[in-house]
Amino acid sequence: MTSDRAVSGGAVSGGATSAGVPPRGVHIPLITPFDAAGEVALDALEALAHDMLSAGAAGLVALGTTAEVATLSAAEKDAVLGTLARVCRERGAHLMAGAGNNDTAASRDALAALGKVPGVAAALTLVPYFTRPSAAGVVAHFTELAANSPVPLVIYHIPYRTGQELDADTLRTLGALPGVVGVKYATGGIGAATVDLLGELPDDFAVFAGDDLFFSPLLAMGAHGGILASAHLATGRYVELAGAWAAGDVPRARELGHRLGALSAALFAEPNPTVIKGVLHAQGRIPTASVRLPLLPAGPAAVDGALRLPAGQDPGAPGLTAAS
Repeated sequence: MTSDRAVSGGAVSGGATSAGVPPRGVHIPLITPFDAAGEVALDALEALAHDMLSAGAAGLVALGTTAEVATLSAAEKDAVLGTLARVCRERGAHLMAGAGNNDTAASRDALAALGKVPGVAAALTLVPYFTRPSAAGVVAHFTELAANSPVPLVIYHIPYRTGQELDADTLRTLGALPGVVGVKYATGGIGAATVDLLGELPDDFAVFAGDDLFFSPLLAMGAHGGILASAHLATGRYVELAGAWAAGDVPRARELGHRLGALSAALFAEPNPTVIKGVLHAQGRIPTASVRLPLLPAGPAAVDGALRLPAGQDPGAPGLTAAS
């Protein structure tokens, strides 16, 4: 069945949704800031969360790849999730939490734990990686998880990390499962499968751009929004871009899309989130630009290159030397 969302002409921040579908607009997978001693800087994390929401973000994502979740201890994960859940409860904002891996039983347990955290509205759950199951195995994996999860699932489809390509029919099958409400679509480009998927979506199933560079064209094709690490910077401009496509303001959407595409490219010039952290530190918004091994901090040239960009601001406006 073709969903009316598939032809709605873009996304706009916020708004009520049905069946647990995340709100349209920009969702930001937050970094994990570290202090000079290498500990999680929860005060800085909380301030960033409030900044993102005040700038119009529709929601936040805790414990995603951008959070360097693989390097966090169990206690640190609990502290990060608890902080962001509290902020989202206070602000009435949507919160997704990363949960799950390539072990179905362990993923089921991780999802069950989210039910004990008030404020978590959905789980962002990876397609099983490394083991590369068949498409039928992926469907069986998510069928088991969705049947037992206390929160709706947003599938994280990122084949260049998982080694698992899924065609549009498989994603539609997943999207029709009770309890599956969306997909973070990060295939590294736009191809025939993208056109196929967005042309016919299951009801109550949202597509969120997961490759920041392709946020604008996916909105133009009918995506509901994006889960965008780049939107740590120029948050309001990314929100404006979503609104421009939703309003049919094509000239403004194109202008913003090109500028923000350049910003996204600059912020991913080195492994994520190293450049983003470098820029946030230069702006005085986090205490250090530190990342944990095996990541290394971004080089000065990459950080300076991002700082010099106009970040989708009006012509002649300054770059990212101040919060945007």
